[in-house]
Formats: sequence, structure tokens, C-alpha cells
Amino acid sequence: MNTNPLLSGIRVLDLSRLLPGPFATLYLAQLGAEVIKIEEPGIGDYARQMPGLFEQVNRGKKSVVLDLREPDDVERFKAMSVEADVVVDTFRPDVMRKLGCDYDTLKALNPRLVYAALTGYGHSGPYRNRPGHDMNYRGYAGELAQNAPPDGTPLVGDFQVADLAGGALSCVIGILAALNGVRASGQGCFVDVAMLDCTLALQVATLAELRDRGKAPRPGSGMLSGAMPNYNVYQCADGRHLALGAFEHKFFANFCRLADRADLLELPYAPGAQGQPLREAVAALVATRTRDDWEALMADQDTCASAILSMDEVLQNAQVCARELVQWDNGKPAFGMPIRFDGQARPTLGPSPTLGQDNETLAAR
Repeated sequence: MNTNPLLSGIRVLDLSRLLPGPFATLYLAQLGAEVIKIEEPGIGDYARQMPGLFEQVNRGKKSVVLDLREPDDVERFKAMSVEADVVVDTFRPDVMRKLGCDYDTLKALNPRLVYAALTGYGHSGPYRNRPGHDMNYRGYAGELAQNAPPDGTPLVGDFQVADLAGGALSCVIGILAALNGVRASGQGCFVDVAMLDCTLALQVATLAELRDRGKAPRPGSGMLSGAMPNYNVYQCADGRHLALGAFEHKFFANFCRLADRADLLELPYAPGAQGQPLREAVAALVATRTRDDWEALMADQDTCASAILSMDEVLQNAQVCARELVQWDNGKPAFGMPIRFDGQARPTLGPSPTLGQDNETLAAR
């Protein structure tokens, strides 16, 4: 039996609001940490105005209301930081220093403290004090332009690449690494995570093409962004879509064989104009069957061809259900911890906290 306690015993003071910071601390809570939201009086986390979002990313946390513009509450926060392992903030640089709660001040009280600052542009550089949101960081990182349709307008979408994949998850990695450093040295540190930096670091395929060819591919012309006819999205007979991810020849050969179109293998599947005849032939072929027909024919046959699902379909998908990722919170879907640990029960977090519900026990006034 696995007796690894993961993050049990780790206390996190979470000053963040809206999405990136709370999503990062949700992961910490799902890993067993005690997460205490520090919220301002009256409105608390702005995401409370969007209950579906707030309840999804703040489950299992506690809430303490403090006004860090008031000296008494600053002292209460400092006292709490002495007992904490981690502080997370998403304010622009210098805000916490002006409030008297910056890393240097707190470190003097608690040398083991890990202080993670998750910001748009980091605590250095000419953009450090600029405001921003997900699309701004993605725009500066080149991700929006690179993933636009050929010669088209960049598409933002509802998936927050910079907020979540870039910023929040990188912040969690930084916190975990710093906590390991504390265990080894007894000394905490300042973790500076910029959503621009971390989104740019995800541009691996684009940078690889730049290194190989001396320039980045045009939107829609990269090896993984539409240039290859065997690695593309195609519309089916019912208007829904099939993801053909048959990048390796063996998978594409299986696709052609199962579709009774081995003749397609005689056409070049090179990128760009050279592969256009094959792209048109595959498009015409995929348009002859419905999405679900293609899924039934291809998905279990080593083809890397799969249905593109709507979110409603995703929640009912057999693989998703088997992995038990979707949990139910007051009759509404929420995502559980997506990482599994051998012998460790998947945690089920309690509801999101009411504003200030833990003031009496955690920050006596």
C-alpha cells in the first residue's frame, strides 16, 4: 500500500483571484495541501460573481477575509504566514511590497516560506507592470498567430492556454520544486512565474521548425498545424469532424486500408502544395461517412483517427468515465485530480468556501 502523504501537512495562503492562481492552488488542494483563500472584504474573489467558475476551481479550500490595507489585518496575515508553507499571489509586481507583505518581509518572519508570484509578465522586464489576460500573453508569445487559420484572424477559443497550461501548471511545478528545496536546505525562495514566459516555452514545435529551416512556419503551414494531409481535421458527412492524427506512415496505411482506399498511399503526403492532391482526396473520402461511422471503423484499429467530441459528449465518453475524472459537485460536473498515484485514493474535495467562513478559526480578530 502506498503511504506517500503527498502534500498533506502543507499550508497554502492563496491571495489569488479569478482563474490562473485559484486553478494552481486547486491542484495543490487535490494533492492534499490545506489551501486558505485570503479575500478582501465585501466581494472577495471577483470570480464569486461567476459561480460556475468559482465553484469549479475553489472546491476544498478555506476562506479568510482580510483587508490588507488595514494595519491590523496586515499583522494577522503576517502571523498566518509564520505558520504557512506557501504564499501565492497574482497581483502585479510591487503591490504586496506597498502593502507590507512582500516576500522579503515575510521571509524574515518565516525563512522556510515559498512565495509564488504568478503574473502576466514576471517581476522583471519592461512589461512587468502591464495588465493583461490570457489572449494578451498568448499574443506576445506568438501562440495566437501561429495557431490561426491560414491567412485568417487568430482564434481565441474557450481554452485558456496562457492562464492554465502556461501559467497555473508552471506555477505548481515551481512551488513543488521549491518545497523540495526547503526540505533539503531549510530555506524557502521566491518563485517568479510569468504567463508570457511559460506560454512561449510551450512553442516547442514552432521553435523546432525555426531551428531547422531558419524561420517559423506561416500559420496553418506547420508540420502539426495543417500542412500535412495525414495530420489534419476533416469534415464528415454529418457536418461533424474527424481528427486524423496519422503522422507516422504505418497509421496512415492502416487508415487507407480500412477505408478500402490503398490507392491513396501512392499520392505524396508531403506538406504544402505537394500534398494538396492527397489532402483533397482524404477530404472527399471522409465526407462520405458520418463522424460516428468513422469512429466505429477506425478508433480501435491503430489509425490515430478519432472523433472530435463536443463537451457534452466528452463528459459521457467511455474513457473519461473509466478514468473517473469527472466528479459531481452539488449535481454539477467538476474535474477531479487528473494525476493518479499508485495506491492513493483519488481525493474528493468538499464544496467551495463561503466568504470568510474560516475567520474565527484561522485569523481571530
